[in-house]
Amino acid sequence: MDKIKKKLGFGCMRLPMKDGLVDQPQFCKMVDRFIEEGFNYFDTAHGYIGGQSETAIRSCLTSRYPRESYLLTDKLTENYFSKQEDIRPFFQKQLEWCGVDYFDFYLMHAQNAENYKKYKRCKAYETAFELKAEGKIRHVGLSFHDTAEVLDQILTEYPQVEIVQIQFNYLDYDDPAVQSRKVYEVCRKHGKPVLVMEPVKGGNLVNMPAAAKSVLEELKGGTPASYAIRFAAGFDGMVSILSGMSSIEQLEDNISYMKDFKPLDERERTAVEQVVKVLHSKDLIPCTACRYCVEGCPMEISIPDLFSCMNTRELTHDWNPIMYYETATRQGGKASDCIQCGQCEEICPQHLPIRDLLVDVAKVFEK
Repeated sequence: MDKIKKKLGFGCMRLPMKDGLVDQPQFCKMVDRFIEEGFNYFDTAHGYIGGQSETAIRSCLTSRYPRESYLLTDKLTENYFSKQEDIRPFFQKQLEWCGVDYFDFYLMHAQNAENYKKYKRCKAYETAFELKAEGKIRHVGLSFHDTAEVLDQILTEYPQVEIVQIQFNYLDYDDPAVQSRKVYEVCRKHGKPVLVMEPVKGGNLVNMPAAAKSVLEELKGGTPASYAIRFAAGFDGMVSILSGMSSIEQLEDNISYMKDFKPLDERERTAVEQVVKVLHSKDLIPCTACRYCVEGCPMEISIPDLFSCMNTRELTHDWNPIMYYETATRQGGKASDCIQCGQCEEICPQHLPIRDLLVDVAKVFEK
């Protein structure tokens, strides 16, 4: 398998933004620092930032560096094909959008029990294997959001899959819905190297309540993000931990502890376990702000932003979340506008009861 030099990967779903567009000068600086420090793995998908992620990669990475100096992952997302004949034209466009002749890794995106049926019906895996044989993909893999049982089925039916991307962090490790540990164990059972997404759970393991932060501050070591990312990187078989970096400060922080990576020691692991207990004591919505639910919402409700307002209110109990809610609903629907169609719940990687949660949000903010 192509060499991923260091365990930190650049996730290009949350890039620096300015006036609604990717801040390309800032992104270029971040790419330069990342590569300068010996890191080489970048991850994107067509749906990220409304299609801007791939073209920003072309402008800031692939047009500026030799092809052999970086590894690039893209994905086949179910929204962009309805039959097998759609896949190759879409794939070719992805190559063009990214400005490359091949992808180092190409993943079947966000696999779960339901959409896996479509990928099988449309022979998506078979098409990807053909593209690999033609030299347009180096390694075929999948990203995954479902139970360990479903992943075991996919890897049994398609043993040619070479790598698996999973959600893995210390809060989800034994979560019965996400099943991070069990899913990881299935990857190990099948001998597949692992890519990690959501190591800080969409910022939830960074922007924590004071009681949780104080536990980590007592260590007098790194930032909250550092403990989360090092936790994930410390498991066998983890080849890259993706961080969605949106500022040079986040990049520099990640580089500081991942350029010479060391796993958590016993004292740090104990602290992390205590943080989990604190977080479980709070009634927070475990949304990672992946925004999959937003695309296609008939009422244009910015669901993750409304959930963030709800969480902020729970943690701070001040008036600021009311202002944030008004801002978040200025351009889109309110929580009470939900028509209960349920398509957001079908695509939610966290399996959240979004419709019920929106009812709760409306009761709090729309009195």
